[in-house]
Amino acid sequence: MLQLRPNCECCDKDLPPGSREAMICSFECTFCTQCASEVLDGQCPNCAGELVRRPVRPAAKLGKFPASTERVVKPDGCAPIKAA
Repeated sequence: MLQLRPNCECCDKDLPPGSREAMICSFECTFCTQCASEVLDGQCPNCAGELVRRPVRPAAKLGKFPASTERVVKPDGCAPIKAA
């Protein structure tokens, strides 16, 4: 089950469980659509994986399967991955 982290790791924008602006990689690193497209070019800065839209957990399931409350933020924001 996905953690559904509550914020963008780059800019700390709130991304509630129903947000359609949350992007994740296969390790569940979480970014807003603006940072994912404008800063990261669709690539996770942590693992170099693809960033895709995070699914929305139905509100009826959040009681039994709550979203994460752990905020992860990069202290210096995000920088694009440099091509090798």
